[in-house]
Amino acid sequence: MGGDSGPSVVVQGALDAAKEMGLALILVGDETILRGELSRSDTSGLDIDVVHTTEVAGMTDKPSDVLRRKKDSSIQVACRLVKEGRADGVVSAGNSGASVACGMFVIGRAKGVLRPAFAGILPTVKRPMVLLDVGANVDSRPEHLFQFALLGEVLARDVLGYAQPRVGILSIGEEEGKGNSLVKETFDRLKASSLRFVGNMEGRDVFTGDVDVVVCDGFVGNVALKLSEGLASSMAKVLKRELMSSWLGKIGTFLAKGRLRSFARFVDYAEYGGAPLLGLAGIVIVCHGASNPRAISSAVKMAGRFVESGANEHIKKALEEHQGING
Repeated sequence: MGGDSGPSVVVQGALDAAKEMGLALILVGDETILRGELSRSDTSGLDIDVVHTTEVAGMTDKPSDVLRRKKDSSIQVACRLVKEGRADGVVSAGNSGASVACGMFVIGRAKGVLRPAFAGILPTVKRPMVLLDVGANVDSRPEHLFQFALLGEVLARDVLGYAQPRVGILSIGEEEGKGNSLVKETFDRLKASSLRFVGNMEGRDVFTGDVDVVVCDGFVGNVALKLSEGLASSMAKVLKRELMSSWLGKIGTFLAKGRLRSFARFVDYAEYGGAPLLGLAGIVIVCHGASNPRAISSAVKMAGRFVESGANEHIKKALEEHQGING
């Protein structure tokens, strides 16, 4: 029921993903509204259930209030369905704080996970990469960052399809020994692991495509993510302004509109859907409030790939294999 555009966008995006991947859907929210949205589309052959709820986690609601006072909110009920084994994952474009809180305290952490982490999937000059944590943990210890690397490696391998993901840690210099104590100690743990660790990554190298998973604490990761989003948006506006400032530029824009459209898709958040909260007993993907149907569809398909690949089992196995390194 969340998101800037409400259920119409969420339902359409979910249906598009279900048709493409053959996924079963449970739509959670006001049944009358959801049935009305479903009636506008061809749902023949799809496995769709609707679970009625009477409350919504508003964008101004505090996550703690949603947990305590809105037991019948769509996000809390959706997470309970996962907890009860009736669903495998949740996709939401609503209150992100409430989605994280319900994921962590209703679904709960996967066995062995110290702290779940938000993973951002970002474009690079070669192929998408995973940056985590991007906001779930603003104060982290080396053992947390080490686990973030394991979580991100599984996401890159199982969901993005990379055979041997390359893992790096965000630092102020690429040489070993650079960075603060958190980075240095995490570096040592990653170096001793079986991961394909490529060392420190400077901020300017993140988008080269030479690394598939970049690890950092949530404070640094969120700043890096928002900076990247702002830069992409500003660059697009500057490019449009410069191209439209002369008749020659306008002609060039018309001739290059196909390439410009491809560039717009490259930097569009809708291409990747949302940010998965990794390390829970079920997958939770939090989408942007302004998500369009394509973004919702991408997020639902990501959740489907996460479940179908057995990613949570692979995370559990990775944690067990590296227990000696991470204490």
